[in-house]
Amino acid sequence: MATQPQTRTTPASPTTTTTVNGARGTVTPSRFTPSRFIRSTAVPAPPAGPAPGPVLTTELVRDIDGFAALAPAWNDLYRRSRTATPFQSHAWLHSWWLSYGTPGRLRVVLVHRGGDLVAAAPLMLIHRPFPVLIPLGGPISDFSDVLLDDTCADAAAALAKALARAARTAVIDLREVRPGAAAERVHACWPGPRRRLADSPCLELPAVPMDELLGRLASARAQRARAKLRKLDALGIEERIVPGDEIPGAVGRLLELHRLQWQGRGVTPEHLSTRFSEHLTRSVRSMAEQGDAMITEFRLAGELVASDLTLMSPQLAGGYLYGADPVLRAKKVDVATMLLRTCARQISADGRSTLSMLRGNEPYKHHWRPDTVCNQRFLLARTYLTPWLHLLAARAAGRGRAAALVKRLRRGGDKA
Repeated sequence: MATQPQTRTTPASPTTTTTVNGARGTVTPSRFTPSRFIRSTAVPAPPAGPAPGPVLTTELVRDIDGFAALAPAWNDLYRRSRTATPFQSHAWLHSWWLSYGTPGRLRVVLVHRGGDLVAAAPLMLIHRPFPVLIPLGGPISDFSDVLLDDTCADAAAALAKALARAARTAVIDLREVRPGAAAERVHACWPGPRRRLADSPCLELPAVPMDELLGRLASARAQRARAKLRKLDALGIEERIVPGDEIPGAVGRLLELHRLQWQGRGVTPEHLSTRFSEHLTRSVRSMAEQGDAMITEFRLAGELVASDLTLMSPQLAGGYLYGADPVLRAKKVDVATMLLRTCARQISADGRSTLSMLRGNEPYKHHWRPDTVCNQRFLLARTYLTPWLHLLAARAAGRGRAAALVKRLRRGGDKA
């Protein structure tokens, strides 16, 4: 008969369950406490045969100092999670929390295997009006996801169980998840009610040189694009990747050009806010040092006329934000074509597979015949929270129908 696992009670610690070669070690449930780190204590059963493998343990981090201290381990896990996007990097998420987070609401769920971090879910608690756990990053992040170590087969199941314990009284709402993302594996392992919904559309191109992108176009459109490129070359616009130590100043110049570009038109107000500027300055400098971001500046006759911020992960790169001096419009420069050529040249040389145009279905993006990829939304809950899950799903469906109706009305108005 197999030896029963030992049980240890730790006062004021979260509920944790650790799996060791099929045996389960349990820590007596109690309320979460806002300590710097809250880590489980795994007590494996005595080995009955071969020596057991590394123990999986779970951890809940609820304060910013604890989250900051995770940077080295998080960065290692980020590199081992093949589907991660730049918006799951520690630099991006930690900086976002400093600018946008609400004290006391941070919930970062972790899974360790021995001394290695093998899974992470960066979440925060909100009330609308019932408790919901949502990803860090907010509307200024185009994708959300969890991180899973691709070499750890049990990471998804362990993270699903840890999330279920952390979300005792809350529904988990994971929005803007790319198809094939790590969250899909957690969704598949979820022990309770779950829903999968459609979210925002994104447009994507293969990460190939500009000549191959031109080959995707109809003959007449390809000829017009080549004429625009020849005009750029004739003007002598020079480009330069900004080194890491110059990033803070480059972010300021980028945002000023973005403001000029949209002056008198419908600029996104958040892009002009102080907290957004502070977030970009912090995150992009660190991401650039790690190869996850770059700012490219464009000069005409020595004067700065455009700047572009590209965010990158091992598989994907996308233009996140750019600014262009109105002088380029006066010279009839196609800024989008200029930026696309530069981005395609840089990321195709790095071996990435996807050039993402990120969220949004703007007409100018369709000039290049991109593939439309729809993000997903995952709703996860404990069984006794099923009514709340259904309510969130119903609200999402209602908003989707309302948005579709507005689009139809606009199209009808345009035809009239």
